[in-house]
Amino acid sequence: MPNYQLFATTPKAMEDILADELRTLGAGNVKSTIAGVYFEGDLATAYRVCLWSRIANRILLQLSTFKVTSQDDLYQGVQKIDWFEHLKPEGSFAVTFNAKNSQAINNTHFGALKTKDAIVDQMRGKFQKRPNINTEQPDIRINVNLNGETAVLSLDLSGESLHRRGYRDTTIKAPIKENLAAALLIRSKWPETAKQSGTLIDPMCGSGTLLVEGAMIAADYAPGLLRDYYGFMGWKKHDAECWKALLFEALQRKTTGIKCLPTIVGFDKDRHNINAALTHIANVGLHGKIHLECRDIADAAPAKSWKPGLVICNPPYGERLGDEQETTELYKKFGDSLKAHFNHWQAAMIISNHELGFRLGIRSQKPVTFYNGALDCKLLRMTIEDAAFFIPKPKTTEERITLVSEAATAQQDNKGSELSEESLISKDISNEPELGM
Repeated sequence: MPNYQLFATTPKAMEDILADELRTLGAGNVKSTIAGVYFEGDLATAYRVCLWSRIANRILLQLSTFKVTSQDDLYQGVQKIDWFEHLKPEGSFAVTFNAKNSQAINNTHFGALKTKDAIVDQMRGKFQKRPNINTEQPDIRINVNLNGETAVLSLDLSGESLHRRGYRDTTIKAPIKENLAAALLIRSKWPETAKQSGTLIDPMCGSGTLLVEGAMIAADYAPGLLRDYYGFMGWKKHDAECWKALLFEALQRKTTGIKCLPTIVGFDKDRHNINAALTHIANVGLHGKIHLECRDIADAAPAKSWKPGLVICNPPYGERLGDEQETTELYKKFGDSLKAHFNHWQAAMIISNHELGFRLGIRSQKPVTFYNGALDCKLLRMTIEDAAFFIPKPKTTEERITLVSEAATAQQDNKGSELSEESLISKDISNEPELGM
């Protein structure tokens, strides 16, 4: 098999995770850049990445690179490819065109039309037939990325974005994409915890994306197994036997892995969310393998038989929940629950507001940046132990009064003496750490 120049796209801040993943999948000459990773490999490697990557969005196989200083340069550059090597004259294709800092073409729709014309004209001139445009499931999907005066022409092997695994009900809105969920789990060391049979708990599980992605990681379940369409399936150079062998291997690994799943549990106070999560779990073929309960965050606690592991969640941000006071109270409840019930566990959560991290009252490791869509977020990772606990500084008069009252009651119960407000607030200020310290 010949080697190809390939490029995997991914959301910003996930490039290094993707690069590590590509190396484990057999990719060569791996090099990270903004929002993607360059790599080399034969067709089997490209197929394996499409099937197994939990982090990538698209896999692009580079056909050519050429200079574009005019609209005709684009047309001529596309025509230099012998499209009959890739597409039947009566076949179908789609074009995705991106342009940045280009003086020649700054309208992506026009660029896509010019690319389409070049391919259609070539086919019609040779065979008196023209291929059709199919934006849903074309035989091949062509990608043109024009940056300045340099155009890179590629085949999109993935078809649609790889984050769409195929288990999510499209009518159910979810606040986190599948590949971001997988990246959060990897950065929180869930793969290592799962190998030690540690438990995974999402106490605000929503529609269950973190739970399903966590189960697929633990079960060695290829994330692309549920998809019935890839961008290479109608490509004339598609190696059907190679793809069939990779699918067979992945199915065997999944069958073996599901038998060894650790305990995976989701809580949510909303019954509609639990039902959505149940739907997604069933769609991925894991019915009965993930335990769900309708339970408020204040009541989140592990059973005694569950081995300590990872608590992870994507709680509502201020932007999502809307009410700042309600959000603050939710985070405080979560922190109290972790302190009370999850000693010696690891915990992780993604936040968009640094201040909300302090409301937990638990020191974290250095935050890791991620982007949930356009929203700049931080992944907090914590070891739940007494030495990491602190009392968050009150932000409102109501919080201040409540804190003084609670502490005074506790002091009287424990020592029979009073605690002054000045000493409490002094202690509070001195105990609040920098985020990530």
